[in-house]
Amino acid sequence: MHENEMITDDNTIWQVPQPRETLDVNVDSETVIHVRRHGNPDGPRLLFSHGNGLAIDLYFPFWSLLLDDFDLMVYDLRNHGSNRVSSLLNHTMPNFASDHEVVVEEIDRWFGAKPKIGVYHSVSALSMLLTPTKGESFDGWVLFDPPLCKPGQSYLEFDEVAERVAALARQRAARFKTLDELSSILPYLPNFQKVVDGVPDLFVRSTLRPADDGSGFELRCPRDYEAQIIEYASVYAVLINFPSYQCPIKVIGADPTLPYSYLPTLDLSDAVGVDYDFLPEATHFLQLEQPEECVETMLEFVDPLLRR
Repeated sequence: MHENEMITDDNTIWQVPQPRETLDVNVDSETVIHVRRHGNPDGPRLLFSHGNGLAIDLYFPFWSLLLDDFDLMVYDLRNHGSNRVSSLLNHTMPNFASDHEVVVEEIDRWFGAKPKIGVYHSVSALSMLLTPTKGESFDGWVLFDPPLCKPGQSYLEFDEVAERVAALARQRAARFKTLDELSSILPYLPNFQKVVDGVPDLFVRSTLRPADDGSGFELRCPRDYEAQIIEYASVYAVLINFPSYQCPIKVIGADPTLPYSYLPTLDLSDAVGVDYDFLPEATHFLQLEQPEECVETMLEFVDPLLRR
């Protein structure tokens, strides 16, 4: 049993610890990104963020495995997780990319610059790939299942799927009387068929907040915000040219042979300038399904970079 995992009545409950330190980063006049520091402050630095509509605390079964050896900086995308909701108008992929750059600069300024690896999943990975500096301040990136596609037929399929997924996101229930109202149905949904024990409970605690009017709980990332990012994903998913980046990149994908439950996974085995692996039998939620395997595959790439 992990030290941050409790078993109660045969149900796993993940307890995200209090951070060692926090940092509030003003990325624009109305938006603050809340950074939390965990782990070993004397270790090499890893930065983490998450997928669309989610929260970085949801990934605790994955990043908890790194607490002893690494200096962990975790943060949510704007309008997600622990951050307050700001304007829908500014909820865009370019602003996600700009936010990353400001957050990284402030982390180095406040906590001291040192070797660092960025670890990003899905939309946070794609938005990091859109940053103008192209990773020049990093020693490497590990990108879990970024939503990428190629021009041509694969783009058309990707765009059609994105429109359908966005429409479904707009139909999501936005309010719940209790946390159990959502957690009780999650195990029956396709995205949660393979996740480790305790993830449904962790999902509701990290993606819902008490409603402002005191009646139940609401989504931390409102459904229109989630849908807007999905709708425009295909616009940016074809822009990535891996040889143009300034740091080594490892992409760890979902199994491209499996039916997808979010957006199609692109097999990058023929991509130039990227070290690519996929995890057999893993879906888009791979860090929540195979956390140990994700860490092992990631460290095979990360350890040599940090020993240079």
